[in-house]
Amino acid sequence: MKYLRRLVWYLTSRLLILFCVLGLMTMAFYFSMNATNIYIILKDGMAKRAQVVMMGAEEDLSAYFSPAYLERDPLLIEARSGQSAYQRFYAITGFDHRISLDSFWCWPWEDTARVTITERIPAIDGKLKSSAREEAAAAGVSLTTPKWQATQYNVLLSRENGQWRIRNLTTVKVIENP
Repeated sequence: MKYLRRLVWYLTSRLLILFCVLGLMTMAFYFSMNATNIYIILKDGMAKRAQVVMMGAEEDLSAYFSPAYLERDPLLIEARSGQSAYQRFYAITGFDHRISLDSFWCWPWEDTARVTITERIPAIDGKLKSSAREEAAAAGVSLTTPKWQATQYNVLLSRENGQWRIRNLTTVKVIENP
């Protein structure tokens, strides 16, 4: 009886350890899967947002942002109404968009994630439109393309129908351009 009890205890303890290790591996897998999906949504979504603001591109941002956020984003509202200085005065042909993930957390079983990112656009290719030279001179706009303001954001994402979407962007701080 003594040996049987030891054998059962040995097998039970090893099974418990095995299930704990498998549970941790499963959590790590889902955490990394969510992190990868969220990074791609942030990188592509924020680049498309900048493209709409600077180039006036008619992009469908609903794959990246929730419809409620798209209706209240000040940069997108300004761009879609034609008030963006980039669209009014400049012909933008391209830009170098960069996102850095400062912090990230999402439990594998939750449908929301909180991320802190820093968005930078160090290079913008474009020139002043010839048709807008007089208006730009009157408004005091420079001949060179204005720099994009680097900004740190707190981002709230939610999983809707299995797909992550940016639900809210909150400005933490504006980073001074060198």
